[in-house]
Amino acid sequence: AFLPAFAGSLKVSPLIEKISDHKDFKKLLRTRNNVLVLYSKSAAAAESSLRLLSTVAQEVKGRGTISWIDCGDTESRKLCKKMKVDPNSKEKGVDLLHYKDGAFHTAYNRAITLKSMVAFLKDPEGAPLWEEDPEAKDIVHVDSEKELRRLLKKEDKPLLMMFYAPWCGVCKRMMPSYQQAATELKGKYVLAGMNVYSAEFERIKEEFNVRGYPTICYFEKGKFLFNFENFGATAADIAEWLKNPQAPQPQAPETPWADEENVVYHLTDEDFDKFIKDHSSVLVMFHAPWCGHCKKMKPEYEKAAEFLHVTSDSPGVLAAVDATVNKALAERYHISGFPTLKYFKDGEEKYTLPHLRTKKKIIDWLQNPEAPPPPEPAWEEKQTSVIHLAGEDFRESLKKKKHTLVMFYAPWCPHCKNAIPHFTTAAEVFKEDRKV
Repeated sequence: AFLPAFAGSLKVSPLIEKISDHKDFKKLLRTRNNVLVLYSKSAAAAESSLRLLSTVAQEVKGRGTISWIDCGDTESRKLCKKMKVDPNSKEKGVDLLHYKDGAFHTAYNRAITLKSMVAFLKDPEGAPLWEEDPEAKDIVHVDSEKELRRLLKKEDKPLLMMFYAPWCGVCKRMMPSYQQAATELKGKYVLAGMNVYSAEFERIKEEFNVRGYPTICYFEKGKFLFNFENFGATAADIAEWLKNPQAPQPQAPETPWADEENVVYHLTDEDFDKFIKDHSSVLVMFHAPWCGHCKKMKPEYEKAAEFLHVTSDSPGVLAAVDATVNKALAERYHISGFPTLKYFKDGEEKYTLPHLRTKKKIIDWLQNPEAPPPPEPAWEEKQTSVIHLAGEDFRESLKKKKHTLVMFYAPWCPHCKNAIPHFTTAAEVFKEDRKV
């Protein structure tokens, strides 16, 4: 491809592919899967765009391709007509269109800056950068470790730094308040943001203890003092906190269920066997202190225990085991999810019960203990077109396919359960396709 004479003085990158023939263009789209095309009404109209795109091309080398079609010359005009593109209708006489996997994907409508264009070509379907939001103009956007060090060294005003990941939902929800606070506090405080999701920022994450997103750190004269942890904060909350910044107050530890006043028998590794032998009918709830489902079930379980406690011909007793403390019991009974209910009759384990969550269901079942319906077979036990991978064959299986979509899931996870039928249907669609 030959670039016009003026292009030499502009230092247009040889990485920009100038196309004028339709066959060449089709070949380009067939052989490259991530192409940004500059259509221009003339070579002169393309000048400033080519200058910027030359640098972009260098930055995305190997990951994306930039092409230029000058609709002003005779041969290329036919190509532009065929592609139904008319840069003459655009204000600056240029149009930027993106092609993905051989087909038109989208018109480029993000900021015409090196950073935005590079980010777009690295992830054409990703969300725009935070700094592209005009409402975020008063946030100091930090891109590199060098910039961060410079900011911490030179900034005299108190500084709040949000370390975030672009996909993080909590970060996205907090950003509007954070940027509003940056505007309202401008001149007194500095609010900054840094996307540290990339592996290149491991050292930063280690230094500032970034274990999740967002992690918000407060600095004075470059020295880290406290974390800000109110992720539901309004702009006013942030401003109020900055007037008197303090370390997060430690939460009072929850009282263990066993230490609360209730009539549930709380068993341990030491006394479990004796209790089960001494009582002919025992329902045991294996639980974990952090488990939301357990906390929800706890009041119902206690009410059932109280009812059974005062009933003269009680059909059984209710007990509980903290599986995070009594690990020998958890291991012996293969407890992998919480809560897990097990029924013991005459000292022997008889049933595992998945479905008793209310006082009524617990009492009704104990009055007539029956085997629960068999559990639904696990996903991997069903006959579907999904390939189920294990650690030992994971890499080998993936090597054999050109395109693989892998769902990492947990059997108890509600979002996974909702996704499984759709994932299975998609696998059925592609079952004859050897590449997928």
